[in-house]
Amino acid sequence: MSAIPIRKGRQLDYMRRAGEIAAEVLKLTAKEIRPGVTTGEVDEAAAQFIAERGCVSAFLGYRGFPGYTCISMNEEVVHGIGGERVIQYGDIVKLDVGIIKDGWVGDNAKTIPVGAMEPEVERLLFATEESLQAAIDQARDGVRLAQLCGAVEKCIDTFSFTVVKEFVGHGVGKNLHEEPQVPNHWDKSSMGKGPRLRAGMILAIEPMVNAGGPDVRVLDDQWTVETADRSLSAHFEHTVLITDDQPEILTARERTVPNLTLAKSVMA
Repeated sequence: MSAIPIRKGRQLDYMRRAGEIAAEVLKLTAKEIRPGVTTGEVDEAAAQFIAERGCVSAFLGYRGFPGYTCISMNEEVVHGIGGERVIQYGDIVKLDVGIIKDGWVGDNAKTIPVGAMEPEVERLLFATEESLQAAIDQARDGVRLAQLCGAVEKCIDTFSFTVVKEFVGHGVGKNLHEEPQVPNHWDKSSMGKGPRLRAGMILAIEPMVNAGGPDVRVLDDQWTVETADRSLSAHFEHTVLITDDQPEILTARERTVPNLTLAKSVMA
């Protein structure tokens, strides 16, 4: 593993601004998601929001990716490409927005329900957000990265869902993907090993959680990832700064499913 970047001073100001804009674009673009709209139209709306803020997409052209955002539907996990697919009532849409402002990257994602959710869908979204928060709670100076990563799977296990292991979170800063990789699981035998988090590190933490099995496959477009058993999948992401005190969420927003009586009873 290469050295994990430590950001200081003005660099943190740039990252805070990039995170703020990424969160704003995500919020505005999410409002465009409704029945009858195509995923391509949502992507075009995001492109406009990004340009209006003097930014560029962190995804467009990255290793050849053709979209401004990643838009993944239902059984699709991540890296979906906006196109002609029409959003329907009852869908869940994973929207991942990354922007570059003044050379610094903000990256965040959320899962948006289209209309009312079935109880099991609501529970999936709640569990995924809960696991993201569990990881963020471990994003502290001196804590091992393994402990943060393991917190996601530990949380998801209580709901009997599964985490995707082939795709991971990552460091973020001047580049979209930096060290370290941030898996959503960790081998228990290695829990006391690996790097420790330090103030100034910035992580894009992003649980990807399946309602069914953990296996996934990449579609013929060479980008879109879907669950192998075509079960539903949820995805949430925040850019988080490690500080000398509490973790700082640079892409702060309200939770999609803030409370869930059934889910809480399962965790009790």
